[in-house]
Amino acid sequence: MDTTVATTPTASLSVPAALRKLYFTRFAFAAVWAALLFATSGTLGALSAVLLVIYPLFDVAAAVVDVRSAKANGRKAPALYVNIAISSLAAIGLAVAATSGVPAALRVWGAWAITSGLVQLVAGAVRRQLGGQWPMIISGAISTLAGASFVASAGGDDPSLADLAGYALLGGVFFLVSALRLKRAGANT
Repeated sequence: MDTTVATTPTASLSVPAALRKLYFTRFAFAAVWAALLFATSGTLGALSAVLLVIYPLFDVAAAVVDVRSAKANGRKAPALYVNIAISSLAAIGLAVAATSGVPAALRVWGAWAITSGLVQLVAGAVRRQLGGQWPMIISGAISTLAGASFVASAGGDDPSLADLAGYALLGGVFFLVSALRLKRAGANT
């Protein structure tokens, strides 16, 4: 167990490196998840319900990794704790909503996208000085708008989970862009 926290200038360099790795992982997960959900989006069966619950649980795990990285570098990350709570509640809500059908799942997903998008926007704004955060800020804003559209589409004639796959893939692309920008920002330091 390593309980030492580095206090040298190299400690701050590990923040972008840790975020890069996390963002690449989030991109890969989102791409695979989106493909699986799109393949099963015709109905809300067991696999698509499991996928709906797994996505916010992965978000929780990613936020925990992010919090640990922030702590190791002497930074506070209150927005990440909020994200952990919101995504945990979303996983529970989606597990329950999936038993009621696609409209209920879209409403819960939409509420989660709105709130987590706002948190992502704030976290990106706070981390601007690290570089590579503009894609996260934009993604947070888009997530908020997309969430509202999911809630609205839940009341439509033919609600579908397919839009969630596109949403996740777009979010993954924003993580990829941020990872690439962080690499460039890290090379300039």
